[in-house]
Amino acid sequence: MRHVRRQFAAVTAAVALSVTGGAVATPAFADPRQTEKDATATGYGGAVSTVDPEASAAAIEVLRKGGNAADAAVAAAATLGVTEPYSAGIGGGGYFVFYDAKTGEVGTIDGRETAPAKMPTDAFINPDTGQPYLFTTKDPELPTSGVSVGVPGTPATWERALQRWGTLDMGEALKPAIKVANRGFVVDETFRQQTLDNKLRFDTFTSTQDLFLPGGDAPAVGSIFKNPELAETYRLLAQQGTGAFYGGPLAEEIAATVQAPPVSGDTALPVPVGFMTTADLAAYKALDQDPTHAKYRDYDVYGMAPSSSGGTTVGESLHILENFDLAGMAPADALHHYLEASALAFADRGANVGDPAFVDVPTETLLDPVFGKERACEIDPEAAASKPVAPGDIETYDGACPASAAPLADETDTENISTTNLTVADRWGNVVEYTLTIEQTGGSGIVVPGRGFLLNNELTDFTTVYNPTDPNRIQPGKRPRSSMSPTIILKDEKPFLALGSPGGSTIITTVLQTILNRVDLGMNISDALAAPRAAQRNTANVTAEPAFIEAYGPELTALGHTLVPAGDAFTSAAEIGAATAIEFGDDGLLTAAAEPTRRGGGSAMVVSDANGHKQK
Repeated sequence: MRHVRRQFAAVTAAVALSVTGGAVATPAFADPRQTEKDATATGYGGAVSTVDPEASAAAIEVLRKGGNAADAAVAAAATLGVTEPYSAGIGGGGYFVFYDAKTGEVGTIDGRETAPAKMPTDAFINPDTGQPYLFTTKDPELPTSGVSVGVPGTPATWERALQRWGTLDMGEALKPAIKVANRGFVVDETFRQQTLDNKLRFDTFTSTQDLFLPGGDAPAVGSIFKNPELAETYRLLAQQGTGAFYGGPLAEEIAATVQAPPVSGDTALPVPVGFMTTADLAAYKALDQDPTHAKYRDYDVYGMAPSSSGGTTVGESLHILENFDLAGMAPADALHHYLEASALAFADRGANVGDPAFVDVPTETLLDPVFGKERACEIDPEAAASKPVAPGDIETYDGACPASAAPLADETDTENISTTNLTVADRWGNVVEYTLTIEQTGGSGIVVPGRGFLLNNELTDFTTVYNPTDPNRIQPGKRPRSSMSPTIILKDEKPFLALGSPGGSTIITTVLQTILNRVDLGMNISDALAAPRAAQRNTANVTAEPAFIEAYGPELTALGHTLVPAGDAFTSAAEIGAATAIEFGDDGLLTAAAEPTRRGGGSAMVVSDANGHKQK
């Protein structure tokens, strides 16, 4: 069993660094907070995998008290809003996938953020220069703004999930998160480093400085970070429901913050203002949707339909790979086919996928095994194709080689890596896969004053420069295309594997490669998730982790692939994704798997271990 323990700095004084929130330097041993992380847990009665031990413990607490997977997922997600505030929270959105053990059916909720009704199509163009606002590490103009903020969908997602599948009300589901926000959590190296990575952006706003940079510095490793303002916001939702978020004083404050961000005066960034109004918040709806479905080998693979591109792109890639005996190949050859299939599916994603309320998305075609078979004609087993490859012809296809092609799509990837994912299963066999985000690390950088949460910068997922033929063009009321890929896989109509990951557009490749590792390359789920990763998104270069380059670089380079080390545009992290998964074995045995090292390691827990003992 992989096991990691957070490393804490020695702390000798209890000095409050902020009156309203922030870190309190108390010894880590003074309070039994959740700090240990196990990357794998095997047992019965329910399981959870998240990136954070406090969130995993919140879900286990709910499961032990009789709550189901939907209840536990909301509890874990709310706790991640406390402990992983730069990746998730009520200021963002996401996609929720649920397997109902009673009906044997998979349902989904689209909780993606929406563009304001008054958002112009040139919103991302600087009027002073006529050029797009900058989106780089040095000049993060566009993400650090009100104009990048979409109408949040996370609170509505939680409420809808509890209504459809849960047994708890919002107040009960939020109790663990309120406790963690009030008593605080232990700051680890990842939290401190993410704060420092965002210091330029966080210094831009007074409310963000107050919460995350108390005394002008990021909270120290080993100190206790409390967020009583977020606890109070959660209490408001617990008492009044999400109507208190999408209406009333809080909605007015959110809209005012977007339209007039609380700029500190310590920044040279332009901070373009946004267009969100209280009417936009009042009009928001989380959408019930049918899942995508793909057949792969002996498995049924279910995912998110558009506005996410995850379900169609993972599904199409699998239909392409279905045509090859990957298990009979050497690992490097199987990975070559994986990279080429991913490039083909990304080409079709860029040309065709957007919000189906605004774009005619050919979902059925993209998930047609015959279309996948025809796209497989493009893969040369002995040489990588020149990138970018052209999208397939969705109008006329018959599965025969050679295949026809459509014109290249003009696609720029601005989707950032900072998201979070969680996987939950309960004693009754229900399963949740949930990916949620505020977009890049730190979202827009704007904390709603006095409310304790960051707003997203999700609208930067739209194509920056408006093109009327681009399916992901900016339009008022529209949901930007996402790569989030929460996935539930059934075998013989029963759960086999649930998995998902953060990582921007590498979410798709992370999920796809993990399926390849588990199903075709014969790895167990922990090894499949931990294995080094590479991502081909129809670009000239393959983004790869250093360990992947070391293991497969020479063989894949000989086939024509150009591998370059991974690295986030806003940090120096040379890693791809931070996945979670649960595999379902015989006689109810559950194997929860989390990352052993990425993002400091994740937290897998079960209700009872393999010997029937409840985990502490």
